[in-house]
Amino acid sequence: MTWISATGYLASALVFISFCMRRMMPLRAVAAGSNVCFIAYGLFGHIYPVFLLHLVLLPMNGWRTFEMMRLIRRIEIAGGGDFPLQPLRPFMRTAHQKAGEILFRRGDTADRLYVITKGEIVLEQIDHVIRPGAVFGEIALFSAEHRRTQTARCLSDVDLLWITEESLAQVCYQSPETAFHLLRLITNRLIADLTRLEAPPPAMLHD
Repeated sequence: MTWISATGYLASALVFISFCMRRMMPLRAVAAGSNVCFIAYGLFGHIYPVFLLHLVLLPMNGWRTFEMMRLIRRIEIAGGGDFPLQPLRPFMRTAHQKAGEILFRRGDTADRLYVITKGEIVLEQIDHVIRPGAVFGEIALFSAEHRRTQTARCLSDVDLLWITEESLAQVCYQSPETAFHLLRLITNRLIADLTRLEAPPPAMLHD
């Protein structure tokens, strides 16, 4: 067996291994390794379609890896709260909102859970400001009507992570611990909102 054939077999083995992996970052590394092997195999074996294909795929893998590393950093920043975000990482996307923009309005259909990584958002009906690390939008996802109970307005430029209801449900099925933490988060949030509503108004000052 020549080294060119061995490189081709190694590249194929790496592709097979990548299909067996579940963690995204190791998968990207193995996929990039297979790209490099296929590039060498295609070039020195004079199989130019294979060479050109993986010459294109290698920088694409590099870019996806960079995007994933950036997302991981954002999740680490947001993960200082009481809700574990690591199981959600493969499903989360990023978004940016300008100061003054409305993220969602009371009565809107709810289909996403959000996490702030930068900036501040006010929930207008209860005049409550949420800051980096906060998870929000979860209550409406689990309500019967799937309707937002608050209007969320950006007090500053805001960076967000978000996950769809379908992806969140998938994570909860696969990770009961995440479902438990989410249940505790919703319960504590409802208790805090109830306490806030039942608090007596501040005494009025008289001249």
